[in-house]
Amino acid sequence: MFRLGFAALAASALFLISGPALSAPTTVTTPPSAAAMKQLPRVAILATGGTIASRGSNALSLTDYGVGSGHKPVGIEVLVNAVPEIKQFAEISGEQVFNVGSSKLSIDNWLTLARRVNTLLADEHTDGIVITHGTDTLEETAYFLNLVVKSEKPVVLVGSMRPATGLSADGPLNLVNAVALAASKEAYGQGVMVIMNDQISSAFGVTKTNSTNVGTFKCPDTGYLGFMQNNKPYFFNAIQKRHTTQSEFSIDGLKTLPRVDVHYTTLGKDGRIIDAMVKLGAKGIVNAGLGHANVPNEVMNSLIAAKKAGAAVVVDSRVGSGLITPIGKFTREGFVSAMLHNPQKARILLMLALTKTGDPKEIQRIFNEY
Repeated sequence: MFRLGFAALAASALFLISGPALSAPTTVTTPPSAAAMKQLPRVAILATGGTIASRGSNALSLTDYGVGSGHKPVGIEVLVNAVPEIKQFAEISGEQVFNVGSSKLSIDNWLTLARRVNTLLADEHTDGIVITHGTDTLEETAYFLNLVVKSEKPVVLVGSMRPATGLSADGPLNLVNAVALAASKEAYGQGVMVIMNDQISSAFGVTKTNSTNVGTFKCPDTGYLGFMQNNKPYFFNAIQKRHTTQSEFSIDGLKTLPRVDVHYTTLGKDGRIIDAMVKLGAKGIVNAGLGHANVPNEVMNSLIAAKKAGAAVVVDSRVGSGLITPIGKFTREGFVSAMLHNPQKARILLMLALTKTGDPKEIQRIFNEY
């Protein structure tokens, strides 16, 4: 396993604590040594903010930190220069696309990021992309990109569970692994990936499972794609779902995405929130149901009413894992079954599906294939 020396780690930590923040947009290029220049792949790092770019008030501030509200964010130049070891694996260029916590991201941010990724990957001078990202919505951004990126070149999302200033920060090694993965030939054609804690996950299968633990990202239904060991990827799995160049979805000409809301079901819940979602303009509803998508009668009635009002309805589960396959009581009403998509990913897929069709059978086909 690659480890920073104590002196290098101390110097990096001091630099992150005291170094100035850059305001977006910022571009930085960090070339490798002249001898290695012709041999190394070219990896672009797109920085978007998140814990990996956050500062706390001291080394023990592991949950009280931020990218704003009085906290100075870590810009792309500081982030790259703090981990010089990444230059062993690639010729690095960097851009500050935006610098916010991932809980504050918007659909506009997604579209901006996806267009920049597609532009860079279309350039022969880019061999792979690393995106630094907050962990709150990392799995959602990864899955969105997995559906709209039009290249087989590696795209790797990475974050951290501890701020850059924190004791035993996980960001530096995660970033080294991300660059090494994006620069590897083995990562070509794997779809959009997430690398955290030495574990390589597919955008399709990954989800955040713990609010603070560094081992939070898991793939409960699909398993990991592989692992990083000594800065080298070892793949043991592959996702047999359409993605990237196989995807039928395009963001060309899109200014936004159809509104899709997620409804969370609990014991005794009525359907008034679903009714309100439709009145507020939702074009689709993803219902996070009980067990295998089960719902109380009142919720079922509101879902039926939403469908009659023109909204697409996807039935899912709040459980966190498990296959939601079509069953009669739902298919008779024209509802779509989520398959292996958790509610937040089902929302993304439904938003994109609705840019092409409103036919429940066609939407179910999409959920089966992606």
